[in-house]
Amino acid sequence: MCDVIVVGGGPTGMMLASELRLHGVRVCVLERDEKPFPVVRALGLHARSIEIMAQRGLLDRFLARGTTYPLGGFFAAIPAPPPEGLDTAHGYVLGMPQPLIDQLLAERAAELGADIRRGCEVAGLSQDEDGVTAELASGERVRARYLVGCDGGRSTVRKLLGVAFPGEPTRVETLLGDMEVTADPETVAAAMADIRPRQLRFAIGPTGEGGTHRIVVPGAEPPGDRSQPPTLEEFRRQLRAVAGTDFGVHSPRWLSRFGDATRQAERYRVGRVLLAGDAAHIHPPVGGQGLNLGVQDAFNLGWKLAAEVNGWAPKGLLDSYHDERHPVAADVLVSTRAQMALMATTADGRAMRQLMTELVELPEVNRRLTEKITQIAVRYDLGGGHELVGRRLRDVLLGQGPLYGLMHGGRGLLLDQTGRLSVAGWEDRVDHVVDVSELDVPAVLLRPDGHVAWAGEDQAELLERLPRWFGAAAG
Repeated sequence: MCDVIVVGGGPTGMMLASELRLHGVRVCVLERDEKPFPVVRALGLHARSIEIMAQRGLLDRFLARGTTYPLGGFFAAIPAPPPEGLDTAHGYVLGMPQPLIDQLLAERAAELGADIRRGCEVAGLSQDEDGVTAELASGERVRARYLVGCDGGRSTVRKLLGVAFPGEPTRVETLLGDMEVTADPETVAAAMADIRPRQLRFAIGPTGEGGTHRIVVPGAEPPGDRSQPPTLEEFRRQLRAVAGTDFGVHSPRWLSRFGDATRQAERYRVGRVLLAGDAAHIHPPVGGQGLNLGVQDAFNLGWKLAAEVNGWAPKGLLDSYHDERHPVAADVLVSTRAQMALMATTADGRAMRQLMTELVELPEVNRRLTEKITQIAVRYDLGGGHELVGRRLRDVLLGQGPLYGLMHGGRGLLLDQTGRLSVAGWEDRVDHVVDVSELDVPAVLLRPDGHVAWAGEDQAELLERLPRWFGAAAG
């Protein structure tokens, strides 16, 4: 028996498995597919996800395999310069294909001791007061204290729970794939220059792997069964309709389709079963937020679920996962749907885009939209107090080096410039660092996810906040 079953071995599931293993939780990852998924559904990490990798000591291995790009122009693909003075030490985009992100996160989970089982499809589940039983398609049963569904937009776990998934259905479909072309580079470049400005859901360009090209093209009417991938002939037909040529496409590596549906689970927790990533929310991929949102779900949930398993979680800590992350995803759903409207080729869509393009020239508008895309402006309602409370702290420079270098173990952290404060009784869960050189407040208490739980200099106030997030004092 393991402590937690994670259903789904994508980036959300592997990030969650790693977070749980940092706290000694026995984790079993059940992944339906025999081999890692090869489709490139996402293309990189935004600033908040990059910060998360830095907080866990993973950023160097990601930077070694990815490419950094300026942070600007991601909201509805409206051209905009990188905003100045963003509250982050990692103000860039890290470009890398999703299969590589999946690989690096899976390697990390395995290094930490997660039990990763591929070819294991969950077909049923039941729960009682003591735990959850997952029934596999093979007939095998796996038992754990908790189970988390990280199994995508068509989540089996969510359906088995009977959790409602309300929202808007797909109205606009887009085809996506990697394949070879016979058209010469000049023809491809000319098509991009001519068509892209008026049809933002069209793109064609080399992937850098042999003669393979990444192609994005508007689909026809959404099919009845959207789980079926498009055919090469469907690509040819849509390319001819949009570009006047099919570019001689052939030898596809993979073909996929995505829609603009926006849906969100009504509840992220039912007893001992929780939902994260696309299992909890789906939305159009504009702005590149889907994978990032799932990784950030896992980062919020991991330490809370570990606290529950390890017996020190205060009342309500695990429920705070839904309370904090549900509003964040709801905001992303609104943002992505607005971006799709701004990318429409209708007269109304073009008019809205023209107006928004003018507004984005205002620095404050550009900053706000960039903060939405990157998620660095997320603030959880942690009960008021100092203006920092609820926000994540950027990677400030301390006397010991960058802040995030002190957070690799996933523990709480008290940054103390006074030298008078104490975390006595919580030393097994909270580190205490004195002699901080780049803080505007005397001291801050950080949760394991880097969000500020308290700021000030009064020991009595600190003693009120420590039990709320880190349970009762030891002894």
